Amino acid sequence: MRLTNTIRQLIQSKQGPTAIRYGITLVTLVILFNVFNVINSYVGRDFISSIEQKNTNAFYTNAILYSVVFVISSAIGSLNRYTEERLGILWREQLTWKFTENYLTERTFQQIIGSPGIENPDQRITDDVKAFTTTTISFTLLFIGGIFSAISFSGVLWSINPILFLVAVAYALWGTVSTIFLGKSLIRLNYDQLDMEASYRADLLHIRQHAESIAVTHREARMSVRLKSRLRKLVNNFRKLISVNLRLSFFTNNYNYFIQIIPMLIIAPSYMRGEIEFGVITQAALAFTTLLNAFSLIVTQFQSISAFSAVVKRLHSLESAMTLSGTEAKQKRESNFSPNEICFENFTLYSNDRSKLLVDNLQLTIHRKERWLITSSDDAVKLSLFRSIAGISNHSEGNIKKPSWDEILFLPEKPYLPPGRLRNVIVPAYLNLEVSDSEILKELKNMGLESLVRRFGGIRSLKEWDEELSLAEKYKIALIRILFVKPKFLILDRPGSILGKYEISKLLKLFHRLGVTTVVIAKDEETVLEYDYHLNISHFGEWTLSSLNLTNSHT
Repeated sequence: MRLTNTIRQLIQSKQGPTAIRYGITLVTLVILFNVFNVINSYVGRDFISSIEQKNTNAFYTNAILYSVVFVISSAIGSLNRYTEERLGILWREQLTWKFTENYLTERTFQQIIGSPGIENPDQRITDDVKAFTTTTISFTLLFIGGIFSAISFSGVLWSINPILFLVAVAYALWGTVSTIFLGKSLIRLNYDQLDMEASYRADLLHIRQHAESIAVTHREARMSVRLKSRLRKLVNNFRKLISVNLRLSFFTNNYNYFIQIIPMLIIAPSYMRGEIEFGVITQAALAFTTLLNAFSLIVTQFQSISAFSAVVKRLHSLESAMTLSGTEAKQKRESNFSPNEICFENFTLYSNDRSKLLVDNLQLTIHRKERWLITSSDDAVKLSLFRSIAGISNHSEGNIKKPSWDEILFLPEKPYLPPGRLRNVIVPAYLNLEVSDSEILKELKNMGLESLVRRFGGIRSLKEWDEELSLAEKYKIALIRILFVKPKFLILDRPGSILGKYEISKLLKLFHRLGVTTVVIAKDEETVLEYDYHLNISHFGEWTLSSLNLTNSHT
């Protein structure tokens, strides 16, 4: 992920004008803060000198000036912090939504699951984006501030003692090289630590989501072993981090301590010889420290930089994976587009480990307004075929041409209902103004779900519907949604698990009247009276296609 591209995308987004205003304000505040730091060095010099000279009038005058400079610097610092945080949350909003949108586009979230190097994308989109935006702004301001500090205090330090200026440059250069050498392994360790922390948290979340199933099946011991293994790896990696940080902090602490004494060693002899005032020593110490901090950003911020580098690397790998996945999915969808039919072309399907042939060289076309029954004695065949038509299986050869996702809907054996208002679960957003509450209530009544409305307080109640409803209730609500959408094609995965044959027959007739092409992948053998075609898949991928007028077999 390139920083320049990310910044350009922020500027070009709807948040861009506001971000530019915040950015200009921040640079202005950084400049003002450095100007007042320079002023502060001179006021402080005179203040200390007035004490050394026992000049009462100069002491009180400089004390007042010192106070005014402090108040103004404090106000600038507070405004700087406020503006920095506002820009940070603005950028985080823009970048988080960009990643989220890419994550959801072209089913990228499903495609990159399990991809090596892309573990825990949810954690990257939330925590890593937050760290990236706030740290980038912080480092940028430090860099800009460092440049102005270097420019401002180089002149001050050179005017006091040129040798002290050269010592500051040499000391900063030595410290930077040494810090990089001592802490170079931190980037890899921080990268691994972020993944390990996220993986451990993901397993804990898995336990929460499947608490009932784990309790019923007594899988606590297995989860305990898994969590203990993850925790051990996490702790071992963290120990390595601690060791590297120990030697790095030992060096940086000594580096920072000697900053306090070096200017004294060089300037104090001049004061002792009577060549300079006592206040110049204080000014030299402040100028030396400020200039050295400007030159030593890598030394003072190396631990933060290493963690930041790991975050950038993680976001870059996620962005690359999402871009590649989205591009490939779009190309595949466009090349396999067929507006009014589902066409299997030399389609061969294997089990997940490719050890078993499930469907052998299937060639057929499902046209509009037809009713198809697909049966097999092997549940793996039915489930894999459903997943292949839905485009979420990669264990096949050949092509399946089909309409766009808006015109073909899939109803799995165990449907999923998102959280939210019941009305929004049933009615797609683009149909919201076209479907009234009374129409929804009518369809709920037709499905025998009127008690559900009373139970939850109406169709506008907010619930976690996937957890609140029974499997049969979720299935019927999914069917109601399909009735409102009226897709060209509908693929039903083993509806016999939920509905009786009479209910399935009734639904087939209803969808046929609406012009919806239905493909039923049956749980068991069903009557073929409601279907136009019957595809039966037997052992070793052999299939037989039957209709009222045609019998064609392939072995």
